[in-house]
Order: sequence, then structure tokens, then C-alpha cells
Amino acid sequence: MNNISRFPGRRSVPLWHQAILAFVGAVVTAQIGVWHYRDYQAAQAKPAMQVVQPLAPPVEVAALIGSSAAPTGDREIASFGFCHEGGGTNCVVDGDTIYYHGTKIRIADIDTPETHEPRCGEEAALGAKATQRLHALVNSGPFTLQSIDRDEDGYGRKLRILMRGGESLGETLVNEGLARWYVGGRQPWC
Repeated sequence: MNNISRFPGRRSVPLWHQAILAFVGAVVTAQIGVWHYRDYQAAQAKPAMQVVQPLAPPVEVAALIGSSAAPTGDREIASFGFCHEGGGTNCVVDGDTIYYHGTKIRIADIDTPETHEPRCGEEAALGAKATQRLHALVNSGPFTLQSIDRDEDGYGRKLRILMRGGESLGETLVNEGLARWYVGGRQPWC
């Protein structure tokens, strides 16, 4: 015979062509089976449903920022220094920014005078007072971090509200005249 298969009512197809089609069909079928198996494994590994809330309730500080140092009691108490004195772990940068377990956190509800590149002497002096006061506040007991509708700002800092006993630590700074409520952007202090 001449190497061409003849089936009634079908067009003649060379045997080598049939063999290639059969091989490709087997490979494609096997690959699809692998894809389906991978999808099945992935579906088994993930929870059936995730609940995402835009505003999370206050949580313990280490749990919120993904710190490896988990709290040992109800809340963790950390000792804060000043970042210009060897900081970067647990320290106060200025009146509205801290590092906690190496994560930089911007206090989201307030704005304080700049201490790095202040525009005038008054701003520098008020910024130094706000920094000192925030240092005292974070060292005076446990606090929680409450997330807002955004996780980070444009500088990669985590945006959180520092809370203690249901009260914002930022509000304390505002009430003492060392900060103002954050309304967006840097506003002059001079």
C-alpha cells in the first residue's frame, strides 16, 4: 500500500501526518491535565473566601505591620529612642513619623512641623517640641495602630493612626498645639 490511509467518506491523510496529529493531541491533552491539576492544587491550598475590609479595627502593633516579633501579652510595649541617635528599629523620626521594628510608620491623622529642612526657626523649634512629645507618648505605654483607607504614602511609609485607650495620640499633639489635623500636602508653619 502507498502509506495513505483510506477511510470511507473521509479525505486521505498520510500516515506520518496522522502520527504527528496523534502525538500532538496526546501532548496537549497531558498538558491540559497538568494545568487542571495545578489549578486544583491551588484551589485546595487557598481558603474558600477572603473578607477584606477597607478600614480595619485597631490591632496589636506587631501583628499589623507583619513584624516577626509578635506580642507576648495583650499588647507589646517597645522602648523608643530618637532615630538620629542610631535609630531605624524602634525610634522617633519627628513629630509624625516613627520606626517600629524597622518599619517606617507615618502617623496618618496629623501633620507636625518639619525638623528636617524646616522653613524657618519657629518651625524648627515647634518641630523639635513635637518630636520630644511624640517620643514621650510612645514610651508611656502600649498602643495600637489603626489602618486607614491607604496602606502606604508616596514615600513607602505605612499610614497608621496611633491609638491608646480609644484615643488618638495624634489628637493629643493637636490639642497641645504641636500638630494639626492632616488635610493633605505640606502646609507652611512659618
